Amino acid sequence: MKTYSKRLLAILLALMMILSFAACDKKDSPVGEKESETIGEDEKALKAGKYIGEAEGLNGPIKVEVELDEKEIKAIEILDHKETEGIADGAIENIPKRIVENQSIKIDTISGATYTSKGILEAVEKALKEAGADIEQFMKDSEADDKEGETIDKEADVAIIGAGGAGLAAAVSALENDAKVIILDKMPSVGGSTIIAGGQYNAVDAKRQGAQKMRPELIKELESYVNEEPVNETHKRLIEELKVQIEDYKKSGEDYIFDSPQLHALQAFKGGDQVGNLDLIEELTRGAEKSVDWLEKHGVEFRDEIATVTGALWPRTHQFVKPLVTGPIDAYMEFIKSKDDKAELMLETTAKELIIEDGKVVGVKAEQGKDKINIKAKSVVIATGGFARNPELIEKYDSHWGGLEKLGSTNSVSATGDGIVMALEAKAKLTGMEYIQLLPVGDPVTGGMQGNISINAANQLFVNIEGNRFVAEDERRDVLTKGLMEQPEKTMFILHDAHEYTDESVKNDFNEAIGDLVKAGTVVKGETIEELAKNMGVDANNLKKTVDEYNQAVAGKTKDKFGKKLLEDPFDKAPFYASKRVPTIHHTMGGLEIDRQARVIGENGKPIVGLYAAGEVTGGIHGANRLGGNAIPETVVFGNIAGESAAKGK
Repeated sequence: MKTYSKRLLAILLALMMILSFAACDKKDSPVGEKESETIGEDEKALKAGKYIGEAEGLNGPIKVEVELDEKEIKAIEILDHKETEGIADGAIENIPKRIVENQSIKIDTISGATYTSKGILEAVEKALKEAGADIEQFMKDSEADDKEGETIDKEADVAIIGAGGAGLAAAVSALENDAKVIILDKMPSVGGSTIIAGGQYNAVDAKRQGAQKMRPELIKELESYVNEEPVNETHKRLIEELKVQIEDYKKSGEDYIFDSPQLHALQAFKGGDQVGNLDLIEELTRGAEKSVDWLEKHGVEFRDEIATVTGALWPRTHQFVKPLVTGPIDAYMEFIKSKDDKAELMLETTAKELIIEDGKVVGVKAEQGKDKINIKAKSVVIATGGFARNPELIEKYDSHWGGLEKLGSTNSVSATGDGIVMALEAKAKLTGMEYIQLLPVGDPVTGGMQGNISINAANQLFVNIEGNRFVAEDERRDVLTKGLMEQPEKTMFILHDAHEYTDESVKNDFNEAIGDLVKAGTVVKGETIEELAKNMGVDANNLKKTVDEYNQAVAGKTKDKFGKKLLEDPFDKAPFYASKRVPTIHHTMGGLEIDRQARVIGENGKPIVGLYAAGEVTGGIHGANRLGGNAIPETVVFGNIAGESAAKGK
């Protein structure tokens, strides 16, 4: 009995010692037993707290705050950034969420906001390093979703493929006509190429143009359009109507900026080498005049000043108060959201093919992740944009330039011609596919338009790397780009002075302050022409001579040697600014043939029942060359027409 008691006592003592050691181990360990199971053998405990990280985005530094506990990333907040509203929204909203969901910084960037995405990821990584975290712990692949996809059936009056400017305008118009609408877009955010455009908007506007004076020599430019030989009856009628308008203007003795839809149409027709569909062009210019009121009715604000964007040919270019084209896009979205029972927006949803029954388009098939989406609709509107980001289509149809595969593009990464490919399956007819517009103001690194300081063609100078002008800065865009392609290194500088950039806070069309661009090194500055030349790396004597000759022409003492007609202010007000630019692919003028009701025309020359299109996916409106500032009004005018036609089944 004593022996048994002694053995029992020994066993109890041994158990107490084991428990004691275990308790000591738990107390001394950096994490408890439960935490250890959560973290795993290969993971280390984190130092709880909030940490700051900062990295470069597209337009400047992005600052983030990362909140950690001992086990994981709890939250990420973006404290400060200079990214453009609308364009960067997808990255700003989704990248932090995906990092937290996957506990990984090894995730895909957001299409269309790559630089912003990379900036956020790098800033988060720096914050993790600040916390002393093992970065490898957060470099795991995202877990695949093992869930099987579903087949989802939906119905609508109008299905719209593409949530860019034309698609959203079509949605608003269809909703105004009491249709039930479903909008699809393969991107994670709305806006497409429209929202990253400079926002220049050509439209006749008696109120705003009437408040500004016109240089008297522009009367000769006006009269040149009425002295042309008409090529068809529409051309003849427009010429006769413009002739009467000019005579009335001259008799009035007024000196405000003259304009009319007829002049706008004739300029667009001539500017496109008279190969555009003049009926569609007239629809555009008359609609553009009316569209200013329509946009303002929806809350879009325009600046009061009228200017001439590069390649516009006439002072009728409006600018939105909000940066880029975020004003119209925001207004469209506000209206669409107010119709929540009638409108559905499906992002990251890729349209794959049209549903065709008995020769009629009655819907669209799409994919959203692993899910298959079948939408039955009375009408379908294609508004998927152009094909500037599709190298195969560019190579196939380019017959004028050659070597375009070496250039960047100003377009959204979504501009891959999807709508054109889908419509061809429905036997749609294409027109003008060979007409591809280049722009001479691309960023040397990205091909985009960020850093472009061009504001007003009447005051800008184009100077090559030798310090010499080489083209009239108010010319057509194809003429400007051809001129640039012939310059050394195919590189130039755009010059502006304090007549436009009155102080360092003045922003370009991409919401970038000139002072910030100088700090970033994207733009160089000089208090004198000589200092500007030095910072540009060009010959000071050449640049001085170039500026002196230009100023003589502005003063009316000589004729401009390149024939520039829009001459406003002399280049003589310091400080002076210069931005280096290269050619870039900007717009594809060809696409689906449509009529004035935005109905897609088939190979047989007749409208395809149930199929409509608007925006850059269409062709025939701009001809061989698009006037600068005509693209955004095209999305509004033909988006409106397509939405109404689709809703009413025209």
